[in-house]
Amino acid sequence: MQNCKASQVGAHIGRWLRNFRSMTVQLEEAVKRGRALSQAEQDAVASQIIESLDDKEAWARRFREHPEILDSISREALAEHRRGETRPLDEPIG
Repeated sequence: MQNCKASQVGAHIGRWLRNFRSMTVQLEEAVKRGRALSQAEQDAVASQIIESLDDKEAWARRFREHPEILDSISREALAEHRRGETRPLDEPIG
């Protein structure tokens, strides 16, 4: 999607935004700030957003189609935790 024209990217984002009845304050601020960017910068940001959303959809679809994958990952994570190989999420790394 990185080679899309601005109008194509804008149309994709427009469709995405219409799915929301209302945006969060943070998303509204991001859109507001995005309007101040050059066309090239807007396209770059839009491509990142679209890629992130597409990736999220792909993972969700994969887990729906193959629930055993999520089961396996969950079992592995629990085993690592029981062996003391995990740390709290708020603990700094390093």
